[in-house]
Amino acid sequence: MLAHPIPDRWLPLLVNQQTHQSAPADLGEVTAMIDLRIESFLASRGFPTNLHEAIQYAVLGGGKRLRPALAWYCSIACGGTGKDSVCAGVAVEFIHAFSLVHDDLPALDNDDLRRGRPTLHKHTNEPMAILAGDAMLSLAYEAVQDHRDNTISHRLSAELASGTRAMIIGQVYDTLGGLPENTSPEDQLKLIHRNKTGALLTTSCRMGAICGRATDHQLDLITQYAQAIGLQFQIVDDLLDIEGSSEQVGKATGKDAAAGKVTYPGVVGIDRSREIVAELAEQAAQALEAIKACTSGSIEPLGLLGELLSARKQ
Repeated sequence: MLAHPIPDRWLPLLVNQQTHQSAPADLGEVTAMIDLRIESFLASRGFPTNLHEAIQYAVLGGGKRLRPALAWYCSIACGGTGKDSVCAGVAVEFIHAFSLVHDDLPALDNDDLRRGRPTLHKHTNEPMAILAGDAMLSLAYEAVQDHRDNTISHRLSAELASGTRAMIIGQVYDTLGGLPENTSPEDQLKLIHRNKTGALLTTSCRMGAICGRATDHQLDLITQYAQAIGLQFQIVDDLLDIEGSSEQVGKATGKDAAAGKVTYPGVVGIDRSREIVAELAEQAAQALEAIKACTSGSIEPLGLLGELLSARKQ
């Protein structure tokens, strides 16, 4: 049996739900709190009904709230309360949802399915999907202004801007090219993944640590942890695109190869990709041990999340 309860939305990640795989004890409470805060924040903005419903469909229609959870537990790891990171978690989830909505559009990945449901431009239409994405980008920066400490709010805004910029750069590299010349295929992959997927995961962790008033040393170690799990996350995505079904993953699979995209399995092979996932998991664990030596906070939740991500099936 699981050592701790786990929210239903996280269950598909487990290779075997009856094994030792576990999750932070309060993960369900954390994700529910983030959902409620997103819902109330969105309701307070006074959007037209059709735009409100489109944003709600995109940001609250599924998703594990991984990035807000990382922010929450990074705050705790650095001696914070977790609750002090909620505005950061809400902000980064708006950015994540905006990026998915725009990524799914016909001009980019042209996807019909996201999280097991029609993508937003299929559910509504392309103009609404574009405008809803634009609105969520704006909402993210409004959300970080909710932090009661203006100095921290300013730092959060800077982190959010940096992570969003890097994510967009990664999307360009992945979709339109422009990678630096004279770099190996594997180095190109690292550059794509560390930006496209890893940057926003790293931003989530750093924002949470900042909310927890991390020292510079703690923030450096949190960054090492985040970069390891961020690259690991995308390599697992590459593997799932080959090995998973659309029912498991919640979106179309096999599209990377069909689009001619460079992936880890395509460059280094499936077995080596799995080895790299394990190596990155070890790097993340080592960073957490270093954090443990310089904080009064708990690193256990971050360790459990790392285990879930490396073994995830979705």
